[in-house]
Amino acid sequence: MGALVGFAFGLGCLLVWAAFRPREVRPVAASGSSRIEQRLAEAGLREVAPRSLIALCVGSAVVGAVVVLGITRTAPIAVVFGALAGYLPMAIVAGRARRRQREFAEVWPEAVDDLASAVRAGMSLPDAVAALAVRGPEPLRAAFHAFALDYQVSGRFGDCLDRLKERLADPVGDRVVEGLRIAREVGGGELGRLLRSLSGFLRDDLRTRSELEARQAWAINGARVAVAAPWVVLLVMSTQRTVIERYQSAAGAVVLAVGACLCVVAYRLMMRMGRLPTERRILQ
Repeated sequence: MGALVGFAFGLGCLLVWAAFRPREVRPVAASGSSRIEQRLAEAGLREVAPRSLIALCVGSAVVGAVVVLGITRTAPIAVVFGALAGYLPMAIVAGRARRRQREFAEVWPEAVDDLASAVRAGMSLPDAVAALAVRGPEPLRAAFHAFALDYQVSGRFGDCLDRLKERLADPVGDRVVEGLRIAREVGGGELGRLLRSLSGFLRDDLRTRSELEARQAWAINGARVAVAAPWVVLLVMSTQRTVIERYQSAAGAVVLAVGACLCVVAYRLMMRMGRLPTERRILQ
Protein backbone atom coordinates (compact mmCIF):
# COMPACT_ATOMS: atom_id res chain seq x y z
CA MET A 1 0.00 0.00 0.00
CA GLY A 2 2.84 2.37 0.84
CA ALA A 3 4.50 1.65 -2.53
CA LEU A 4 1.26 2.48 -4.33
CA VAL A 5 0.91 5.79 -2.47
CA GLY A 6 4.53 6.65 -3.23
CA PHE A 7 4.05 5.83 -6.91
CA ALA A 8 0.92 7.98 -7.10
CA PHE A 9 2.69 10.89 -5.37
CA GLY A 10 5.69 10.64 -7.71
CA LEU A 11 3.44 10.48 -10.77
CA GLY A 12 1.55 13.58 -9.60
CA CYS A 13 4.80 15.48 -9.09
CA LEU A 14 5.95 14.45 -12.56
CA LEU A 15 2.71 15.69 -14.13
CA VAL A 16 2.93 19.03 -12.28
CA TRP A 17 6.55 19.45 -13.40
CA ALA A 18 5.65 18.60 -17.02
CA ALA A 19 2.81 21.13 -17.00
CA PHE A 20 5.10 24.03 -16.01
CA ARG A 21 8.17 22.88 -17.93
CA PRO A 22 9.08 25.40 -20.67
CA ARG A 23 8.87 24.11 -24.21
CA GLU A 24 11.97 23.80 -26.32
CA VAL A 25 11.58 25.35 -29.76
CA ARG A 26 13.46 23.25 -32.29
CA PRO A 27 14.40 24.79 -35.60
CA VAL A 28 12.75 23.07 -38.52
CA ALA A 29 15.06 22.19 -41.35
CA ALA A 30 14.01 23.36 -44.78
CA SER A 31 13.79 19.85 -46.19
CA GLY A 32 11.58 18.64 -48.96
CA SER A 33 9.35 16.78 -46.51
CA SER A 34 8.82 19.91 -44.37
CA ARG A 35 7.95 21.97 -47.46
CA ILE A 36 5.39 19.36 -48.51
CA GLU A 37 3.99 19.29 -44.99
CA GLN A 38 3.67 23.08 -44.99
CA ARG A 39 1.90 23.02 -48.36
CA LEU A 40 -0.52 20.35 -47.08
CA ALA A 41 -1.25 22.52 -44.02
CA GLU A 42 -1.92 25.53 -46.25
CA ALA A 43 -4.34 23.39 -48.28
CA GLY A 44 -6.21 22.31 -45.12
CA LEU A 45 -4.92 18.73 -45.43
CA ARG A 46 -2.87 18.56 -42.25
CA GLU A 47 -4.06 15.00 -41.59
CA VAL A 48 -2.40 13.80 -44.82
CA ALA A 49 1.20 12.69 -44.33
CA PRO A 50 3.86 13.92 -46.80
CA ARG A 51 4.85 10.33 -47.58
CA SER A 52 1.24 9.60 -48.56
CA LEU A 53 1.26 12.47 -51.04
CA ILE A 54 4.58 11.31 -52.46
CA ALA A 55 3.23 7.77 -52.79
CA LEU A 56 0.17 9.15 -54.58
CA CYS A 57 2.41 11.04 -57.02
CA VAL A 58 4.42 7.90 -57.73
CA GLY A 59 1.27 5.85 -58.20
CA SER A 60 -0.23 8.45 -60.53
CA ALA A 61 2.97 8.52 -62.57
CA VAL A 62 3.01 4.74 -62.93
CA VAL A 63 -0.69 4.52 -63.84
CA GLY A 64 -0.41 7.38 -66.34
CA ALA A 65 2.66 5.86 -67.98
CA VAL A 66 1.05 2.41 -68.23
CA VAL A 67 -2.18 3.80 -69.72
CA VAL A 68 -0.37 5.91 -72.34
CA LEU A 69 1.99 3.03 -73.10
CA GLY A 70 -1.00 0.80 -73.74
CA ILE A 71 -2.50 3.41 -76.10
CA THR A 72 0.59 4.50 -78.01
CA ARG A 73 2.99 1.54 -77.63
CA THR A 74 5.77 4.14 -77.37
CA ALA A 75 7.94 4.28 -74.25
CA PRO A 76 9.22 7.91 -74.58
CA ILE A 77 5.68 9.30 -74.89
CA ALA A 78 4.57 7.15 -71.95
CA VAL A 79 7.44 8.48 -69.79
CA VAL A 80 6.54 12.10 -70.56
CA PHE A 81 2.85 11.66 -69.78
CA GLY A 82 3.72 9.61 -66.71
CA ALA A 83 5.77 12.53 -65.40
CA LEU A 84 2.83 14.88 -66.04
CA ALA A 85 0.47 12.51 -64.21
CA GLY A 86 2.91 12.28 -61.31
CA TYR A 87 2.91 16.05 -60.88
CA LEU A 88 -0.90 16.23 -60.95
CA PRO A 89 -1.46 15.56 -57.18
CA MET A 90 1.06 18.27 -56.29
CA ALA A 91 -0.69 20.71 -58.63
CA ILE A 92 -4.08 19.88 -57.07
CA VAL A 93 -2.73 20.48 -53.55
CA ALA A 94 -1.13 23.78 -54.63
CA GLY A 95 -4.37 24.92 -56.26
CA ARG A 96 -6.35 23.98 -53.17
CA ALA A 97 -3.92 25.97 -51.00
CA ARG A 98 -4.33 29.05 -53.21
CA ARG A 99 -8.12 28.79 -53.16
CA ARG A 100 -8.14 28.33 -49.39
CA GLN A 101 -5.87 31.33 -48.88
CA ARG A 102 -8.07 33.45 -51.17
CA GLU A 103 -11.20 32.32 -49.34
CA PHE A 104 -9.69 33.16 -45.97
CA ALA A 105 -8.58 36.59 -47.19
CA GLU A 106 -12.17 37.38 -48.20
CA VAL A 107 -13.65 36.55 -44.78
CA TRP A 108 -10.99 37.85 -42.40
CA PRO A 109 -12.34 41.46 -42.41
CA GLU A 110 -15.76 40.14 -41.40
CA ALA A 111 -14.20 38.05 -38.62
CA VAL A 112 -12.28 41.05 -37.25
CA ASP A 113 -15.48 43.15 -37.37
CA ASP A 114 -17.23 40.46 -35.31
CA LEU A 115 -14.39 40.60 -32.78
CA ALA A 116 -14.63 44.38 -32.54
CA SER A 117 -18.42 44.18 -32.04
CA ALA A 118 -18.05 41.55 -29.31
CA VAL A 119 -15.42 43.60 -27.50
CA ARG A 120 -17.62 46.71 -27.66
CA ALA A 121 -20.46 44.64 -26.20
CA GLY A 122 -18.33 43.93 -23.13
CA MET A 123 -16.96 40.44 -23.88
CA SER A 124 -13.39 39.59 -22.97
CA LEU A 125 -10.99 39.03 -25.84
CA PRO A 126 -10.65 35.22 -25.35
CA ASP A 127 -14.43 34.85 -25.20
CA ALA A 128 -14.83 37.02 -28.30
CA VAL A 129 -12.33 34.89 -30.20
CA ALA A 130 -14.02 31.68 -29.07
CA ALA A 131 -17.41 33.08 -30.13
CA LEU A 132 -16.22 33.10 -33.75
CA ALA A 133 -16.74 29.33 -33.69
CA VAL A 134 -20.50 30.02 -33.68
CA ARG A 135 -21.09 33.37 -35.37
CA GLY A 136 -17.91 33.82 -37.37
CA PRO A 137 -17.48 33.24 -41.12
CA GLU A 138 -18.11 29.66 -42.16
CA PRO A 139 -14.57 28.88 -43.50
CA LEU A 140 -13.00 29.88 -40.15
CA ARG A 141 -15.43 28.24 -37.74
CA ALA A 142 -13.65 24.88 -37.50
CA ALA A 143 -10.32 26.46 -36.49
CA PHE A 144 -11.96 28.74 -33.91
CA HIS A 145 -14.03 25.86 -32.56
CA ALA A 146 -10.78 24.02 -31.86
CA PHE A 147 -9.43 27.21 -30.25
CA ALA A 148 -12.47 27.40 -27.96
CA LEU A 149 -11.96 23.81 -26.84
CA ASP A 150 -8.24 24.42 -26.24
CA TYR A 151 -8.94 27.52 -24.18
CA GLN A 152 -11.58 25.74 -22.09
CA VAL A 153 -9.09 22.98 -21.29
CA SER A 154 -5.90 24.95 -20.71
CA GLY A 155 -6.89 28.58 -20.16
CA ARG A 156 -3.60 29.69 -21.75
CA PHE A 157 -4.47 32.31 -24.32
CA GLY A 158 -1.00 32.57 -25.86
CA ASP A 159 -0.54 28.82 -26.35
CA CYS A 160 -4.04 28.53 -27.83
CA LEU A 161 -3.20 31.31 -30.29
CA ASP A 162 -0.07 29.42 -31.35
CA ARG A 163 -2.10 26.31 -32.09
CA LEU A 164 -4.69 28.44 -33.89
CA LYS A 165 -1.98 29.74 -36.23
CA GLU A 166 -0.87 26.18 -36.95
CA ARG A 167 -4.40 25.15 -37.86
CA LEU A 168 -5.04 28.17 -40.06
CA ALA A 169 -1.62 28.09 -41.82
CA ASP A 170 -2.49 31.41 -43.42
CA PRO A 171 -0.35 34.58 -43.70
CA VAL A 172 -3.29 36.89 -43.03
CA GLY A 173 -4.27 34.68 -40.10
CA ASP A 174 -0.75 35.07 -38.70
CA ARG A 175 -1.13 38.86 -38.73
CA VAL A 176 -4.55 38.71 -37.12
CA VAL A 177 -3.40 36.30 -34.41
CA GLU A 178 -0.34 38.38 -33.58
CA GLY A 179 -2.53 41.48 -33.48
CA LEU A 180 -4.79 39.71 -30.97
CA ARG A 181 -1.77 38.72 -28.90
CA ILE A 182 -0.56 42.32 -28.75
CA ALA A 183 -4.08 43.53 -27.98
CA ARG A 184 -4.30 41.01 -25.12
CA GLU A 185 -1.00 42.18 -23.65
CA VAL A 186 -1.69 45.91 -24.05
CA GLY A 187 -5.42 45.86 -23.24
CA GLY A 188 -7.18 49.07 -22.32
CA GLY A 189 -9.34 51.22 -24.56
CA GLU A 190 -7.10 50.79 -27.59
CA LEU A 191 -8.39 47.29 -28.31
CA GLY A 192 -11.45 48.37 -30.29
CA ARG A 193 -9.47 50.94 -32.26
CA LEU A 194 -6.79 48.37 -33.08
CA LEU A 195 -9.37 45.88 -34.35
CA ARG A 196 -11.11 48.50 -36.49
CA SER A 197 -7.79 49.61 -37.99
CA LEU A 198 -6.87 45.99 -38.73
CA SER A 199 -10.23 45.39 -40.42
CA GLY A 200 -9.81 48.46 -42.64
CA PHE A 201 -6.30 47.45 -43.60
CA LEU A 202 -7.43 43.93 -44.53
CA ARG A 203 -10.28 45.27 -46.68
CA ASP A 204 -7.98 47.65 -48.57
CA ASP A 205 -5.46 44.86 -49.15
CA LEU A 206 -8.17 42.49 -50.39
CA ARG A 207 -9.59 45.10 -52.77
CA THR A 208 -6.19 45.86 -54.29
CA ARG A 209 -5.23 42.20 -54.66
CA SER A 210 -8.58 41.30 -56.27
CA GLU A 211 -8.10 43.96 -58.94
CA LEU A 212 -4.57 42.77 -59.69
CA GLU A 213 -5.62 39.12 -59.82
CA ALA A 214 -8.39 39.94 -62.32
CA ARG A 215 -5.82 41.54 -64.62
CA GLN A 216 -3.37 38.69 -64.08
CA ALA A 217 -5.80 35.91 -65.01
CA TRP A 218 -5.16 36.19 -68.77
CA ALA A 219 -1.42 35.56 -68.29
CA ILE A 220 -2.01 32.44 -66.18
CA ASN A 221 -4.62 30.98 -68.52
CA GLY A 222 -2.46 31.74 -71.57
CA ALA A 223 0.52 29.98 -70.02
CA ARG A 224 -1.51 26.89 -69.21
CA VAL A 225 -3.08 26.68 -72.67
CA ALA A 226 0.27 27.23 -74.39
CA VAL A 227 1.89 24.41 -72.42
CA ALA A 228 -0.98 21.92 -72.60
CA ALA A 229 -1.84 22.31 -76.30
CA PRO A 230 1.26 20.61 -77.82
CA TRP A 231 0.92 17.58 -75.56
CA VAL A 232 -2.78 17.18 -76.25
CA VAL A 233 -2.02 17.28 -79.98
CA LEU A 234 0.78 14.75 -79.47
CA LEU A 235 -1.52 12.38 -77.57
CA VAL A 236 -4.15 12.59 -80.32
CA MET A 237 -1.63 12.09 -83.11
CA SER A 238 0.10 9.21 -81.33
CA THR A 239 -2.71 6.90 -82.43
CA GLN A 240 -1.29 7.09 -85.96
CA ARG A 241 1.34 4.49 -86.89
CA THR A 242 3.69 6.94 -88.64
CA VAL A 243 3.85 9.21 -85.59
CA ILE A 244 4.53 6.29 -83.26
CA GLU A 245 7.40 5.06 -85.42
CA ARG A 246 9.05 8.49 -85.37
CA TYR A 247 9.07 8.74 -81.59
CA GLN A 248 10.23 5.15 -81.05
CA SER A 249 13.70 6.08 -82.27
CA ALA A 250 16.47 7.70 -80.25
CA ALA A 251 16.05 10.99 -82.12
CA GLY A 252 12.34 11.04 -81.28
CA ALA A 253 13.11 10.47 -77.59
CA VAL A 254 15.57 13.38 -77.66
CA VAL A 255 12.95 15.63 -79.29
CA LEU A 256 10.41 14.71 -76.60
CA ALA A 257 12.91 15.33 -73.79
CA VAL A 258 13.99 18.70 -75.19
CA GLY A 259 10.36 19.72 -75.81
CA ALA A 260 9.36 18.76 -72.27
CA CYS A 261 12.25 20.76 -70.77
CA LEU A 262 11.45 23.81 -72.90
CA CYS A 263 7.77 23.64 -71.92
CA VAL A 264 8.64 23.46 -68.22
CA VAL A 265 11.10 26.36 -68.48
CA ALA A 266 8.69 28.49 -70.53
CA TYR A 267 5.79 27.78 -68.18
CA ARG A 268 7.80 28.63 -65.08
CA LEU A 269 9.10 31.79 -66.74
CA MET A 270 5.63 32.98 -67.76
CA MET A 271 4.24 32.23 -64.30
CA ARG A 272 7.12 34.08 -62.63
CA MET A 273 6.70 37.11 -64.88
CA GLY A 274 2.94 37.27 -64.42
CA ARG A 275 2.49 36.30 -60.78
CA LEU A 276 1.74 38.68 -57.95
CA PRO A 277 3.90 38.92 -54.84
CA THR A 278 2.66 36.30 -52.41
CA GLU A 279 2.56 36.83 -48.70
CA ARG A 280 4.98 34.72 -46.71
CA ARG A 281 4.34 33.43 -43.24
CA ILE A 282 7.00 35.46 -41.46
CA LEU A 283 5.19 35.38 -38.09
CA GLN A 284 4.88 31.61 -37.71
